[in-house]
Parts: sequence; C-alpha cells; structure tokens
Amino acid sequence: MSDKSPINKKGCLSIHGKTAALVFILLVCSLYPASMHACTNVIVGKDASADGSVFCTYSCDSYGLFYGLPIYLSEKHHRGEMRNLVSSYSRIPRGSIPVTEEAEVDAQGNMRTYHVVGNINEWQVSIGESTFNVDSCLIDTTAMLDHSLLMVLALQRAKTARQAIRIITNLVEKYGFRSQGESFSVCDPNEAWLLEMVSQGPGSGKAVWVALRIPDNAICAHANESRIRQFNMKDKQNVMYHKDVIKFARKIGRFSGKDNEFSFRDAYNPPKFSGRRACDARVWSFFNRFCKGMDKYLPYVSGIEETWEEELPVWVVPDRKLTLQDIQATMRDHYEGTVFEHGEDITRGLTNSPYPQGIAFAYGGKRYFNERYISSPQSAFSWICQMRAYKPREIGGIIWFGNDDGNMVAQTPVYCCATDVPPCYDIKGADDVTFSMDNAFWVCNWVSNMVYPRYNVLFPELKAVRDSLDSSYAAAMPAIEAKAEELLKTNRDAAIRFLSDYSVEKAQQMIDRWRRLAFFLIVKYNDMAEKPEVNGVFTRNQYGRGAKVKRLSYPTSVKRIIAEQTGERYMRPAAKQ
Repeated sequence: MSDKSPINKKGCLSIHGKTAALVFILLVCSLYPASMHACTNVIVGKDASADGSVFCTYSCDSYGLFYGLPIYLSEKHHRGEMRNLVSSYSRIPRGSIPVTEEAEVDAQGNMRTYHVVGNINEWQVSIGESTFNVDSCLIDTTAMLDHSLLMVLALQRAKTARQAIRIITNLVEKYGFRSQGESFSVCDPNEAWLLEMVSQGPGSGKAVWVALRIPDNAICAHANESRIRQFNMKDKQNVMYHKDVIKFARKIGRFSGKDNEFSFRDAYNPPKFSGRRACDARVWSFFNRFCKGMDKYLPYVSGIEETWEEELPVWVVPDRKLTLQDIQATMRDHYEGTVFEHGEDITRGLTNSPYPQGIAFAYGGKRYFNERYISSPQSAFSWICQMRAYKPREIGGIIWFGNDDGNMVAQTPVYCCATDVPPCYDIKGADDVTFSMDNAFWVCNWVSNMVYPRYNVLFPELKAVRDSLDSSYAAAMPAIEAKAEELLKTNRDAAIRFLSDYSVEKAQQMIDRWRRLAFFLIVKYNDMAEKPEVNGVFTRNQYGRGAKVKRLSYPTSVKRIIAEQTGERYMRPAAKQ
C-alpha cells in the first residue's frame, strides 16, 4: 500500500487537515452516547415458543434517557406531502422526506401510514435494535437517518418483516445512515430476522448490510456486538444483503479472501475483549438458560482467552419451548448460576446487590470492569413484543412495556391496536430533569432507586408486587382476548376500543400500585430500620404507636469482608471473666 493511498493501516479512508479534525470531534461526540446507549435484544422463533408466538425484546439501556410509549395513529396522505424527521431519542431535527417514500401508494397517489404502538404496528411487525461501536471510517454524521428514525419509518410502512427490511435498506440508500453499527431485530407473526448495517463512511450517504432469517425453531440475541459472520449468498429465501457488502470491505482493506469466506462481523466489528465479555456474554447467558452444553463457548465469551475452539453461534435451538414467563425472566438476568455471576465479594456492595456501580473503573494505573448484565440499571425502558399469527392481528400483537430495567418493573400489556397512550407512559408534563408522580418513568425509577442501595432487604418487596401483577395479566389474557374476538366479529371499532381501554387500565393500575409500593417502602424501611407489618398493615403497640422497629445488618458476606479488611478495629474486646 503506497503512502498516498486513501486507505490507512487501520483499513480506514484517510482524511487530512480541517476535515480530519472535524471528523475526530464528531467521532468523539458520537462515541460517548453510543457507549452509554447499550441495548439487548432477544428473538424467539414461532416454533421455539410454547404457544406459537414470535417474541422480540428490547432493553434500551441509556443513562439519562427519558422516554415513554409513543403511539403513531394511522393517517392518509397525498403525494407530495413532506414528513419532518426528528430523532426519537435525541429529539434532534434531521430534515424531511416525502411521506410517501417507500410506502404503498394507491392509483390516485394516496397512501396510508400504519398504526404504531411503541415498537409494534397494526400488522404485528416489531423492530428492536442494539448499537455496536465502529471506526470513524464507518460513520457518516452527514446522513439523515439514524436507527431510531428507521425503526419508526419502517413500522409505519411495513406489513411484514421482509418488507420492513426492504424499506429500511432502501431509505438508507437514498438518505444515508448516520448511526454507528446497528443490529436490528425485525419480526412479524411468521418470521424473525436479524439485520446488521454499517455506513460506508463520512459523506458517503450509503450503507452496507446483511440480513439473516432466524430459523423458526431457534432463538437468537444481539447485545451491542455484530453477530453475523459468514452467510450463504445463494440462499435468496433466508438471506438478504447489499450488493457492495464485500466489495466495500475490500476497498477499505478489511477483507482480501474469497467471497464465501467473508464475515460481516470480522470485517466491520472484529471481536475484542469488551465485545466478547460485555456484549456476547449477554447472548451466551440467554442461550445458556435454555440449551445444554454452552460451556464450550466460555473461552470465547470470557474475553480473557486469546484463542478458542468454537465461537458463539448466531442462533441455537433450545432444549424446550419458551413461554412469555421465560422471556420475562431472561430480561431480568444477572448471570445467575453462571461463572459470570457476582460472587460473595465487595462487587455485590453492602447489600448483596447484583448491580455494580458503573460499567468500568480505573485504580492504581490499572483498568477494571464490572459484569454487564441483560438487566441493567441504566435501562430507560424495556419491552417484549409478542406476535401471534393464529390470532386476529388486532389481538395477536402485544407490546409488554415497562419504563425501567425489566427486573425492577411489571411490564404491562398494550395491544398493537391501542389508540390511546396510557397517561403514565405519556411524556407530557415530565422530562429527564422534571419529576412527575403521574409518569411511569419517574415513579418506577423512584422505587428502583430506593431498592438499589438496600437491595437484599427491599427487593423482595418489589419482586412480590411485580410478580403478582405479572401473574394477574397472564391470568386475565384468555377472557380478555375471547371477549375481544367476539366483538371483532360484529364491530371492529368496538373491539379496538375495548383492547385500548384495557391497555390503559392495566398501565394506570400498575403506576398506582407502584406509588403505593413507594409509600410502603419509605415507611417500612425508614432510617435503615424495619417496621413490623402483617399483610401490608403496620402493627401498633397498645398505645397506638408503631411497634418496635428492627435494626438491620449487613449480609454475612459483607460482615466477613469487613472483619478481614479491618482486623480488630471494630472488634469488641472480650468480656472479662
């Protein structure tokens, strides 16, 4: 490679002078939020679930992000209308495109955008994502479309997962892709797909990508690391890809072998320690819950080993079929029962919490890391989309939504036909620095942040309420859906209104129950003590005052550490004989 080549030793297009300085500044600015925006997606094929559902999950893990559950009503539009683009998360304007772009248009040139609830639409198409970091040569900050916009635009226009992939990739071809690397879960009631994409670089206005269909009997996941390696370019039924996906890798010096040896991940997001341990280990933990023999992948996902015999597969076939409750448990995962679970050491804090303080830290000139779980305190919201082909589409699609870490909330059912945003999931009247007792983000975080520092004592109280709500939703589903199906036979509008009202009712009941939980916790555990109660009613003495409180103490593991580290400093002297 000559010194004048536009390709540098890292396989990036070389840029110089003011342009280089600008790109460096933009890169630093873009890397910071990306490092904070770390998400986990889980996918379950219809033949891998117990009831024939396709499941798609999303934990949106971004410190400081305030978000709710948006609803985009179906609307009719005329040719020539323009849509202003505003990034869903950052609220930054990104320009405008024709409303009819990549939409089905009738003979008169009119079109209709589809109804969208959060990340699922009226056709039971669902899209989630996770971001993976890439080099500056794979970032185009001049492009219009980021991953959040692409998800909304596709959901408003697609009837199937395949169509959603076509819409996303066609839009990117026209308007460019400004995010870092992205893995998208794209699902409908019959198919589940993994789509991965990176930009072709600064000012290119283009991207390269690959999409693989997940086998119906398999489970898959992605967590901030590219997952697609080799793919069968001849399998048109189960594989889609950009025509230049290999050519571009050759152009920037990332690949030089035969086409059938090409690995998307190795070219655009080669695995490093952080990607394997902090990202792919989350995928492994999901697989490990439902598949035997996953220990053979530990040398890879540990991140420590420099060589390994087997890489973590893109998908696996589970040993049994998964239920909604299995998916909920997965979204609450902290590596329980695995070699990555926090042991009985100081990393569990003073109250035996599975949540470490931050992701990494430095001390004494050395760098350290904390385990990165699926269930993370930095989660702004989490959801499970459930899609069922055997149900009418108005009933078949549900987004189980929660405004916090999946472990710390009860995700309430919102049907894909719902026309009203539950008030507690509406962002009006609150924001990232404005608390509201009527907003689920703030009420749920209020409770969580009481629990985090006293986890071993307070979490059982939260868990009991959470699990009770989860059970009540599951128990009510058959009767609710039976009634909705009866209504649907004669009056579709009435069925939609019934399901919409039910979705709102459950969300509002949840926030009311969470407020009462907050009041209960502050009273029961005030001043690091515990007030006695029976079935939620605090006991009183004969004079009407609260009964004597119980003083709380450290868990045994913490007592041992204190004794070992402080020696005799806090040891009481032996009693004299």
